[in-house]
Amino acid sequence: MLASVLGDRVMEVVAAAVIDQGRLLVVSKKAAPAVFYLPGGKPEAGESQEATLVRELGEELGVAPRDMDLLGRVEDVAALEGVPMCMTVFTASLTGPPKPAAELAALGWTDGRDAYEPRLAPAVRNQVLPLLVRAALLPGDHGI
Repeated sequence: MLASVLGDRVMEVVAAAVIDQGRLLVVSKKAAPAVFYLPGGKPEAGESQEATLVRELGEELGVAPRDMDLLGRVEDVAALEGVPMCMTVFTASLTGPPKPAAELAALGWTDGRDAYEPRLAPAVRNQVLPLLVRAALLPGDHGI
């Protein structure tokens, strides 16, 4: 496990798994427009995970999360930064339609088995999608 082995050198991230009509909301950043991630980001000093999501979704998508529920924590290598990452993922709905802003280049909706699949960040493809399938929030097998 990356976090236990590397301690303080692990990047902490909080993300939202937003599902609508059997598809997961994914976003790409201007710094890496070909890679799609979950919306979210790094907590600021003293900020709770929930407050991080509220701030990040407001900045990135112009919406607030509702009905947040902890899905789980996943460990992987951050696609953009290339460093060990521990990502806390919450399921959530949104207060309105998301629109990319700030550092985001685009957004999309995927079931994980479509044209987005090869463009998904490893943590999303290999960790989050199987969690969502096991929780019966997305259809499919996604390597389960």
